[in-house]
Amino acid sequence: MEAVAKLINNPRTNNNAGSPRKARLVIDSIRGLDIDKALNILRFTNKSAAAPVEQVLRSAINNWEQKYGMDAAENNLYVKSCFIDGGKTMRRYLPAPHGRAYRMRKRTNHITIVVASRNEQQNDSNEK
Repeated sequence: MEAVAKLINNPRTNNNAGSPRKARLVIDSIRGLDIDKALNILRFTNKSAAAPVEQVLRSAINNWEQKYGMDAAENNLYVKSCFIDGGKTMRRYLPAPHGRAYRMRKRTNHITIVVASRNEQQNDSNEK
């Protein structure tokens, strides 16, 4: 049993401000962790990308609870996979010396987090 939360589906937060490279630093710190530990790490991470990642993780947990009708705390949920995709890049120009212009890229990203139950993972391994 797993549930996927994609920030892309929410039109208000479609393209998160910030580069994908910087957001991957945050997402790498929670990959494979239990949801309680992941939420604590995100809450105290001093990066601007931590807030939207926490929002998506909470959404994934709620999606899982709605889909299976069970409590997340009892089923030992963990972050099965998570990744950041690059979004649209807005190009702006800054004035430069001698009439030139430098290109400035304002990058955006898409966040995807998949949560699953460790209990089901143990049941699958026992059946094999």
